[in-house]
Amino acid sequence: MAQEEELVFLPLGGVGEIGMNLGLYGYGRPGNRQWIMVDCGVTFPGPDLPGVDLVLPDISFLAEERRNLKAIIITHAHEDHYGALNDLWPGLNVPVYASPFTAGMLEAKRDYEKARAEIPVTVFKSGDRINVGPFSIEAVGVNHSIPEPMSLIIRTPLGTVVHTGDWKIDLEPSLGPLTDEARFLQVGEEGVLALVCDSTNALRDGVSPSERQVSESLAKIIADAEGRVGITTFSSNVGRIRSVAEAAEAAGREVLLLGSSMKRVVAVARDLGLMEGLKPFLAEDEFGYIPRDKVVVILTGSQGEPRAALAKIARDEMRNVAFSAGDTIVFSSRTIPGNEKAINDIKNGLIEQGIHIITDGEALVHVSGHPRRNELQQMYQWLKPRTVVPVHGEAAHLTAHAEFARHSGIADVPRLRNGQILRLAPGPAEVVDEAPHGRIFKDGMLIGDFDEMGIGERRKLSFAGHVSVNVVLDNRYDFLNDPVVVPIGLPEFDDEGDDMADVLYDSVLGAVESIPRPKRKDLATLQEAVRRAVRSTANQVWGKKPMVTVFVTKV
Repeated sequence: MAQEEELVFLPLGGVGEIGMNLGLYGYGRPGNRQWIMVDCGVTFPGPDLPGVDLVLPDISFLAEERRNLKAIIITHAHEDHYGALNDLWPGLNVPVYASPFTAGMLEAKRDYEKARAEIPVTVFKSGDRINVGPFSIEAVGVNHSIPEPMSLIIRTPLGTVVHTGDWKIDLEPSLGPLTDEARFLQVGEEGVLALVCDSTNALRDGVSPSERQVSESLAKIIADAEGRVGITTFSSNVGRIRSVAEAAEAAGREVLLLGSSMKRVVAVARDLGLMEGLKPFLAEDEFGYIPRDKVVVILTGSQGEPRAALAKIARDEMRNVAFSAGDTIVFSSRTIPGNEKAINDIKNGLIEQGIHIITDGEALVHVSGHPRRNELQQMYQWLKPRTVVPVHGEAAHLTAHAEFARHSGIADVPRLRNGQILRLAPGPAEVVDEAPHGRIFKDGMLIGDFDEMGIGERRKLSFAGHVSVNVVLDNRYDFLNDPVVVPIGLPEFDDEGDDMADVLYDSVLGAVESIPRPKRKDLATLQEAVRRAVRSTANQVWGKKPMVTVFVTKV
């Protein structure tokens, strides 16, 4: 019996984690499906991935499905939704659809990163529709903390799916659009098979405060401040940047932008007319000539990034810009989990300089761009979906969202994680298969998996260092000259005060001399004996086993 056509959803990132969002929708019979990709994001490495620049979703599933991938649609220009596109698109080479702002950010990012691939983007914005394969996709405007975010209405012969992307309901945003209630109500009347929905704030009751309230709070802080004011926020939050600039002008202050990513975003926003009506920003070398009570600095570094402008100010390393005792810096942002220590280090550096710190714990200086529970419930009421699929969150967020959806009367709420293929139709939503999934890593100019990039070895190096040993033997298999031992990342001395290099040198001599001369002809055995001896000696005197590389040469 022939298998019937199915509509499936396959997340390769972003479900079970925050970041690295990438979802595939497939239509057709198993083994013969056509696909679209929604978003293509990155996440950022922690200290457990030394040297790694970015973490990307593993799309090896698409290696054999590449000819069946019809389009990539980007919902908005946050790194966790579009940041992997420059690196992954060359292996896919399919049409990309994105809003004007997202297209501008992608081009600016490509220029900044000197990416080789020029990605042709078809502009796709709220109200537009595209038809690819069995999919008809409509963009609906929603509100979020970046210009031009969209939800996607994905129509197929088996039903309609609403993929929310990142959204919230804010009736007074500092920058549009409003979440399009009227259009969602119309789509709900048509009938919605499934809602694939943002879970980031599913643990939080109520409704998110409005961006307008944040703007008013920041304006009061700026107006009341005696010295300089610095405001650090996410560089993509153009509405927040614009609000701060307007508040600064109202208080008679000039505005300086600091940070390359902030300047790139504002340049794109300006090209699209989103910064109209604002006075030109200060040049960095003008800062020193402006009185302390006449300047506001909007700067990058809210997540403790060590090379960002705020970190340099905390270390007093900026050439033209410095803050001093009595000035104020506002963290107009939330702390992304994992960044707490880096942010606290910067705060302490600023406090040591006598700078006053204001965070969202002391005043309303930030609001999330994601829906709380009342907003989720509002979306359910608009769309009346048969099925709700929680995505965009860690296990705690997904589970809370699932429980809330059931409590709100949604009968079908499947459990889904990265790599699972969820059949949305026909029949009830059900996980039917699993696809290859995981993470790959951008490290400098190269991309590969954990082993290919040598990350495991690098971890070992960061834990216990490395010892290089060079042994040269004469034709009688005696030492031609003294072996060379070079420890890197080991203590200089053992607990008796002896030089560590000398202690390891003695272990090399002992290892070679313990092997009878005739058996030294087997250089591989000799090499391994020396390696083991050095590791064992280091462990005895230090308690750790370094990585050891031994070169043995017979002359």
